[in-house]
Amino acid sequence: MLTLIKAWTTKIKKQIFILYLAYKDDRVSWYAKIFSACVVAYAFSPIDLIPDFIPILGYIDDFILVPLGIVLALKMLPQNVIDSCSEKAEELMEGGRPENWIVGMLIITIWGTVFMWISVNLYNFYT
Repeated sequence: MLTLIKAWTTKIKKQIFILYLAYKDDRVSWYAKIFSACVVAYAFSPIDLIPDFIPILGYIDDFILVPLGIVLALKMLPQNVIDSCSEKAEELMEGGRPENWIVGMLIITIWGTVFMWISVNLYNFYT
């Protein structure tokens, strides 16, 4: 059972890399690029549509929405793009995931701002 789950997560990871690479490909239509970028951003984002602390429902997006988005995005891509991006994705997976420090810093800044806003409001409320 554990090997089946590990194989499934590896396949999902590869498909996310394929979508990441397809977004940069000129052979992909603009609407497929936008949808692929949204799926990749949502998959890597720490912000979920349904928070994970809600029992059972919190993991629906991780187990249903992300794979469904991946399947829909892959159906929008031409097969030759999927084939070429698949080879590149395997190379990327061996070398580690791509790093985007700008997006990472943006997410940290957003969370930091939200935390500071909540802290200031709570402090003002209780004083």
